[in-house]
Amino acid sequence: MPQQFDFPKNPLQQLRFNPRTAYLVLGALGILWILSGIYTVDPDEKAVVLRFGKLQDVVEPGLHYHMPSPIEMVIIRSVTKVYREEIGFQTIDPGPPARYRSRPNESLMLTGDENIVNVEMVVQYRVSSVTDALFKVRGLGTFEGNGEGLIHDACEAALRQVVGRHGIDEVLTEGKLMVQTQIQEKLQELFNLYQCGLTVETVQLLKVGPPEQVDAAFKDVASAKEDRERLVNEARGYQNDVIPKARGEAERMLKEAEAYTVERVRRARGDADRFGAVYAEYIKAPEVTERRLYIETMERVLPRFQKYIIDADGKGVVNLINLERLMAPAR
Repeated sequence: MPQQFDFPKNPLQQLRFNPRTAYLVLGALGILWILSGIYTVDPDEKAVVLRFGKLQDVVEPGLHYHMPSPIEMVIIRSVTKVYREEIGFQTIDPGPPARYRSRPNESLMLTGDENIVNVEMVVQYRVSSVTDALFKVRGLGTFEGNGEGLIHDACEAALRQVVGRHGIDEVLTEGKLMVQTQIQEKLQELFNLYQCGLTVETVQLLKVGPPEQVDAAFKDVASAKEDRERLVNEARGYQNDVIPKARGEAERMLKEAEAYTVERVRRARGDADRFGAVYAEYIKAPEVTERRLYIETMERVLPRFQKYIIDADGKGVVNLINLERLMAPAR
């Protein structure tokens, strides 16, 4: 008899459709689909719920639920995070070390006195209204600066407008802080005009200088201005040193003159009073007063001269007595 062989049956032929298993799989998938609508909003975030692409609700922080996709979708954005936009340059690698790429088409601009200046600026901003930022302005995306779009164009426009109102000396030196403040105010005006739901936090001019082609000439000019300021400050310092001394010396001389005037007047009055007293005594006894004045005058005059006593009796020999020699041992 011919030999018979038993071939194995196909596994697919052995698999039988079980409706209960299908229902269990579909139920599990449905539960997972329903649970996919659970989401959490952090304290520094807000969520926007869209139903078939239309704004449905703005959700505050916490645990929430929405109809699963594709019925509803949720966009969550931070309202406290500070975003950054770079004008005039672009960060290639944050590093360290950081690497940047310059963008001359943005950084070169004209000042109010028609000089070319190279400016690099960083703008920091945050989201104040999620709905305005997402739906009223096209192309904001995640609000991150990428060198293009509305935020970048508004920052560049505000920078060029403010720099164009000031001279190059103000932008380079003493007016830098004022320029930054005006750029921030102008940029906030643009954001409010566009209703993009953004608030400007800070504006910082990182680099302000002349183009590379004329950098050496500008440095020479700046050095000359620094020398001028230094000389002016030295002159003012010398002035502030000399003028107070001269005023003090003049005040001292005036005080001395006033004191001398008072002294002379009082001395003259004293002499006049003394003369009046002497004259009154002279009226009472002229001879006695005259004799006393003569003696007092001799007392003042005679000590300045050498004194001799002469016995002049006319008999030939003149006897001299040197009183100072006799009084010398007594001294």
